[in-house]
Amino acid sequence: MSTSQHSLPSAPRGPDVLGELLHSLSQPLTGLRCSLELSLQLPVDRSIEQVAEQQQASVAVALQQTEKVIGMIQLMREYLDAEQPAPEAFSSALAPATRSLIKELSSIAAVRGVRLRLVGTCTATVPESRLRLALQYLIAAMIEAQPMGGKVMLLLGEGPAGAVLRVESDRGLRLQKHSETSLQTTLRGVRIAIASRVLEGAGASLVFGGGAVDPTGFVLRIPCGVAARV
Repeated sequence: MSTSQHSLPSAPRGPDVLGELLHSLSQPLTGLRCSLELSLQLPVDRSIEQVAEQQQASVAVALQQTEKVIGMIQLMREYLDAEQPAPEAFSSALAPATRSLIKELSSIAAVRGVRLRLVGTCTATVPESRLRLALQYLIAAMIEAQPMGGKVMLLLGEGPAGAVLRVESDRGLRLQKHSETSLQTTLRGVRIAIASRVLEGAGASLVFGGGAVDPTGFVLRIPCGVAARV
């Protein structure tokens, strides 16, 4: 896999991240308002049961839109938190932490028909919380972008300079699929930006390979002196 450094077009930086999220908030908020307005409308030509069904459907849609808003606000908080020094946390071995995360993501990969495999090990120790969040966002983005039957391979190792995690895919990280909405693409890009900010802000090296338009994966290097700060 080529390891020339690229910035993903779907991963906005700086104020663009918050700007994208604020802009995207209008969609679920508009849907929420419409759902609430519909729940208040009581057609006189319908039975009580029909009205109740309409209100229940409107409330269900309103709850879905509310969850989207809450999720975006959480992403804003995570992005701002990524600016701050990582809080002291319980350190754990990188290899078991990665294996645990892969086990959790395997069910998502299976639903999408994507094969997910981790090979290798290392002895590096890092605070798990920050690293776990960043890896979750990066690997989940790789899984979500793969077509049915795709494969995501994770190669974990280490050398004198520190730990290395290489993530490769068969068909590249498609930045937007035809089945995706602009909101899905925006949220995925923001999660990648959060992961990049967390890792690079701590001194780790995150490099996307295979081309800026259709990267095939990424390489994460955590130097020995950085491991305690990630």
